[in-house]
Amino acid sequence: MLTSQRKTLILDILRRDGQVIAKRVAEDFSLSEDTIRRDLREMAAEGLLKRVHGGAMPVSPDLPDFTQRRSVSSEIKARLGAKAAAMVKPGQMIFLDGGTTTAEIARHLPRDMPLTVATHSPTIAAELEHHATAEVILAGGRLYKHSMVATGAAAMAAISQLRPDLFFLGVTAAHPVHGLSTGDFEEAAIKRHIARCSAETHVLLTQEKFDLVSPCPVLAISEVAGLIVPAEMTDERLKPYRDLNNTIAAA
Repeated sequence: MLTSQRKTLILDILRRDGQVIAKRVAEDFSLSEDTIRRDLREMAAEGLLKRVHGGAMPVSPDLPDFTQRRSVSSEIKARLGAKAAAMVKPGQMIFLDGGTTTAEIARHLPRDMPLTVATHSPTIAAELEHHATAEVILAGGRLYKHSMVATGAAAMAAISQLRPDLFFLGVTAAHPVHGLSTGDFEEAAIKRHIARCSAETHVLLTQEKFDLVSPCPVLAISEVAGLIVPAEMTDERLKPYRDLNNTIAAA
């Protein structure tokens, strides 16, 4: 088996199982563990996976700050935001997570639609300044500046008083085995809490977030009502996610 073939199969295993155990792969391929470890070292150097004791895990995404993220995949984020906004019905209460993709939802909400928008992000609330028929509820707390969202006990208490019809969730990573995740423990806790308070949770995902794992789990893929993804994503790439959640909307 060629080295390139082995590496492709290792990536397939990583995507399917969420981890690679060097000893098991060596046995399956009838090769030495040293050979597999060398492959894993090379793949780690190429940024394809993260080496851990005894094997490998999916890579964690980079976490650029809020200002930098505004310029990443901006056209795709606008499409995702428009698709999500089209799901909202007059009179509903929606909760918008912090982030540059969910900001596009606020921008695409019809300006004559009466609704209530709750958020724990001051930047999201500011997007709705000129939306005449939107009632805006801003939950406060300790500001996590990286994502520009409120976290902590005060935010939790305020959110507990709400029962949104739709929660549009943002995360930094999605994986079939490890689920939806983000980079901060407190932020992950707030996201889970909002989801528990909401009737439905939908997650918006740009392509670069797929098959990655961030340190702090939020929800399993099967725990959300649906995924909103770029139309360019192939059926093959989405199949492991569709097996867990059949509601995937392309934008």
